[in-house]
Amino acid sequence: MALPPILRDRLRLPVIASPLFIISNPDLVIAQCKAGVVGSFPALNARPISQLDEWLARITEELAAHDRANPDAPSAPFAVNQIVHKSNNRLEEDIAMCVKHKVPVVITSLGAREDLNSAIHSYGGITLHDVINDRHAHKAIEKGADGLIPVAAGAGGHAGTLSPFALIQEIRAWFDGPVALSGSIACGRSILAAQAMGADLAYIGSAFIATKEANAPQGYKDTIVEASANDIVYSNLFTGVHGNYLRQSIVRAGLDPENLPVSDPSAMNFGSGGNQEAKAWRDIWGSGQGVGAIDTVLSVGELVAKFAEQYEEAKAELAAKTALTSGSHLAFAAQ
Repeated sequence: MALPPILRDRLRLPVIASPLFIISNPDLVIAQCKAGVVGSFPALNARPISQLDEWLARITEELAAHDRANPDAPSAPFAVNQIVHKSNNRLEEDIAMCVKHKVPVVITSLGAREDLNSAIHSYGGITLHDVINDRHAHKAIEKGADGLIPVAAGAGGHAGTLSPFALIQEIRAWFDGPVALSGSIACGRSILAAQAMGADLAYIGSAFIATKEANAPQGYKDTIVEASANDIVYSNLFTGVHGNYLRQSIVRAGLDPENLPVSDPSAMNFGSGGNQEAKAWRDIWGSGQGVGAIDTVLSVGELVAKFAEQYEEAKAELAAKTALTSGSHLAFAAQ
């Protein structure tokens, strides 16, 4: 199945910038879309709900102005992430706000609902659902999601434990719709690898934390730049859902990364008041295992340009590796 035009026609690269807790705001999203990748933010980053109305209006208006001024280089669409967990008492209002502003793409997490998908479809929007295994993927599509975001091992923030090879293989055995792979993707080569594996798009978060537009403390950005995969810790302590976090921030909070207690998942709270315990952990910084590819803080435009250059270089390199002239496969086998 071909990608829907909304995820194909206006993208410079096959990339969705993932919604980042606290960090993603209109400045970051607008910069991402203008650079040619799908920008996104969690609806719950906008507090109170009246701010969500303001954010959606601003993003829509600024991208429309950009498109009028740059008809040959229009902006990519934007997306809003909705937490569908039962504790999110803002969900109905937030969905209504997305319908009001006709948000092009809605990303759903921690629960799949048919009525939510229908609401977004009512104006021509599409929905993509986060999944960490094949069972969840089936449920999401049964509930009417248009596409899937398989969150593999190594993804920043909330993440699964399955290899991306295994996860994509199982999903592609039955689903031919839009798939955006999440997990340790932080360079152009990895974007191409995600496509070669069977995904349509790459879902990238950590690399955008280390950008000038990101609403993150400078210390967070610097730690991302300095970190490697060995600095990532997987725990459910901070939100009740297992995720990946920077070891350095855990140590600064006075905790032992090797001996973190296990949280009770039933205590998860994504309500309008938020989880008070989670607020206490706001300085625990999420990040994926792909941080080793991030070596400096750039503007969003510079980062996407870097991705594009790496992507084209990787395509050329892969084409050279896989090109089989007469008898070359025999020579390779003999090596």
